Amino acid sequence: MRSNIVLFSLLLCLTWSCSGDKIKDNLQEPIILKPAPDFNADSAYVFIKKQVDFGPRVPNTEGHRKTREWLIEKFKSYGLEVKTQDFQARTYDNLNWNLSNIIATYNPSAKKRILLGAHWDTRRMADKDTERIHEPIDGANDGGSGVGVLLEIARVITSSESKPEIGIDFILFDGEDDGEPEFSNTRNNSQIWWCLGSQHWSKNPHQPGYSAYYGILVDLVGAKGARFYREGYSMNYAKNIVNKVWNFASELGYSDFFISRDAPEIIDDHVFVNRDAKIPMINIVEFSPNYGFGHYHHTHADNMDLIDRRTLKAVGQTVLFTLYQE
Repeated sequence: MRSNIVLFSLLLCLTWSCSGDKIKDNLQEPIILKPAPDFNADSAYVFIKKQVDFGPRVPNTEGHRKTREWLIEKFKSYGLEVKTQDFQARTYDNLNWNLSNIIATYNPSAKKRILLGAHWDTRRMADKDTERIHEPIDGANDGGSGVGVLLEIARVITSSESKPEIGIDFILFDGEDDGEPEFSNTRNNSQIWWCLGSQHWSKNPHQPGYSAYYGILVDLVGAKGARFYREGYSMNYAKNIVNKVWNFASELGYSDFFISRDAPEIIDDHVFVNRDAKIPMINIVEFSPNYGFGHYHHTHADNMDLIDRRTLKAVGQTVLFTLYQE
């Protein structure tokens, strides 16, 4: 497949209806797929490595603070309007964390808006590992890959001669990757101790009355051999958006990555955007109906060696192409 996605040919649908011996041709309106610029996977990879180089992005740490400053300045360098939503949240073990959702806005005057989300924090423990369990993980894929993809999309749309006419809001949620350890015997099922940033934003949007046509969350989108199934909550809340995105992926030649098979529901940031903000949001996430999360999940194997530019390209180009069809 050519790496430069230009213009798809007109897709012409011809339907036939028969009545007795009479055959009538019904010609539908042609469907025109608009061209989209190239998503640069090398650039996205560099953005991921930059985050990892700051150190684990665990709230209330130096790595977290430095990454926050860099993300804000990076979005601003693309000419986007940037806001932060700073708040405090209590963790499962009664820590008070200073958290910050980062919101960058493209084309703020546009009425039709699309929401793109990822989380930028990392987990403070490797509780699925067999060693260094209590040390924080790099989070190259879990956190870093989603942010890297969104930063590259922001770079492309602001630097390309052809720009989407819609408004786009990039939201980087904080405090997503916490919660009780996997081995905990005292889990409190009545309280969700992760997705802290999306829980806060969904009930307190950065702009009063904010709404979007739909949203796309990208999480765990850079691993070698990743496959993306149709996640359960996404299908429940926004099945038509899932189908649209997966169909576009197929048109672009990425059906080996985007698998047309349903996966179980997982509680991620999109759940609260759907439930509380009432915005239909889907989740592009590596979660297999057979094996669940990848082997690297919440372990020290989630480092730069895991990241594959081919996976980043498949996800980034698909999301970018979707935006240009609106």
